Amino acid sequence: MKKHWKYTGALASVAIILSACSGGDDSQSGTGDTEDGANGDPVEISYWQYQFDSKVDLMDELIEEFEDANPDITVTQTNFPYDQFNERVATQVPAGEGPDVINLFNGWVPNYVDQGFLQPLPQESFSHEEIENEFFPFIESVKLDDEYWTLPTGVRTLSLFYNVDIFEEYGIDGPPETWNELVDTAIELTERTDNGQLEQSGMAWEPAQQGHHWWRDGLLPQAGGQSLSDDAQTVTWNDTDAGLESFEYYLSFARVHETSERDFYTEDFIAFQTENAAMNIDGSFRLGTLQTEAPDLNYAVAPLPVHDEGGELSSPATFWSNGIVAGVEDEKLDASVKFLEFLTSEDVMERWTEEIGELPARESVAMQEQFADDELFGPFVEQLPYASTHTFVDESTERDLFIAAVDRVLLQDMSPEESLDILTEETQALFDAYWN
Repeated sequence: MKKHWKYTGALASVAIILSACSGGDDSQSGTGDTEDGANGDPVEISYWQYQFDSKVDLMDELIEEFEDANPDITVTQTNFPYDQFNERVATQVPAGEGPDVINLFNGWVPNYVDQGFLQPLPQESFSHEEIENEFFPFIESVKLDDEYWTLPTGVRTLSLFYNVDIFEEYGIDGPPETWNELVDTAIELTERTDNGQLEQSGMAWEPAQQGHHWWRDGLLPQAGGQSLSDDAQTVTWNDTDAGLESFEYYLSFARVHETSERDFYTEDFIAFQTENAAMNIDGSFRLGTLQTEAPDLNYAVAPLPVHDEGGELSSPATFWSNGIVAGVEDEKLDASVKFLEFLTSEDVMERWTEEIGELPARESVAMQEQFADDELFGPFVEQLPYASTHTFVDESTERDLFIAAVDRVLLQDMSPEESLDILTEETQALFDAYWN
């Protein structure tokens, strides 16, 4: 199958690089130092993001271009392994030894705001009207206390990946479009050995990967539910029947239909990539991985199946965004604002999509023909206007609570209803602790 995009970066998968952080000789700009710029010297600002090779390489190029256009500003990039990133922020930002501009996952923003690590984006440069007119609705998830705190360059939605060769082998013409069709297709494409061992999964499935996003911001709203109250303080999964319906549906692939298993080929995306799974729910960032690691895989992408025929699209949106650290002021603040404006410009968003595989966060860029009509990017772009982003207060713990809820049903034989009640109660406790 023809694939339009050629990624110049060696894109990794969502698996995080866990190599040890470099020693203590990193050159970093402290947030408390505001004397740069005196005597005509360039203002030096520092930028932190986690260690993801393709993003680091592209950022090096972008920094060089930014410095050429702004010879009075020098930008130093520092990177840490994902699993060390938040710890480094928590220790170095309060000590005035952190970055000036920082890249962080949208699910971390509330905690960063709560800890006082960020400052609101200055409205004279980033007006609320401009942000809300030009970015997709998911941007509201980083608006807290009536202030915007970060802005993304790219965004990820989820779509259905399917193996074209397997579909053709079984005489299936196209991707499933509804929940029932997805189940029926997964059942038809599942193969087990005579002793019952899963040999080919009709539907790769992992709650620890994109599964928790798919349930919370895909299946739940498609069933007519709402993840949080309008003020994002109350978990509303049990307010309607949609919560239990969508949770049971998610579990059914492993619990009822036996088309899927946890840890099948280690991860769901590996099972799909190695042609041991016929379908998988995954993000736009996976396109680059498949281009690099499975260039001969004959696959296609379709929007997430909807609840029933004619139902509304809904897909989770997650993103990494950039903010300005608290305490940055004077010349450093001016330089940081310029750099953030550059990183969220239309030109940079186009390059980010082509080289990283994340979608443009500005509607005017994403809806360009080169992205919206592309056979691989198009299904992701199509869902952006309908994408929603859960306002996490503790992304890591919330993910773990969902995994535990799944395990209670699959491993402890608890009813989905009881497990969902526990999940709702435990997640609400997190929200209460945060907002109070």
